[in-house]
Amino acid sequence: MSRTVVLGASPKAERYSNQAIRLLQKYGHEVVPVNPAFAEIEGLPTAKTLSDVQGEVDTLTLYVGPDRGEPLLAEMLALHPKRVIMNPGTESKRLADALQASGVEVVEGCTLVMLRTGQY
Repeated sequence: MSRTVVLGASPKAERYSNQAIRLLQKYGHEVVPVNPAFAEIEGLPTAKTLSDVQGEVDTLTLYVGPDRGEPLLAEMLALHPKRVIMNPGTESKRLADALQASGVEVVEGCTLVMLRTGQY
């Protein structure tokens, strides 16, 4: 089972981040939602910040725009994720280049599509 951190997690069922949380759980992945405004999302305890996430991280999937994601580079790197998925609308060349320079695999893609097509 892999462990995925969802940055920009939302409790709103229509949001893609929420759909990703539910689909990740359905496929047997351990999920850590990150959002400072909520204590729990989809029954899971929510980390307020990336710095609050403890333990190994296989995948960090982004659901925040570049303006919010880029300032979190140091926190992302501190997690030592094997992979970062930049979902549509979150892409940032600056962030991708910095992550790749630190040895992190960066994928521009949709977590939902990747899960449904066996590419996750």
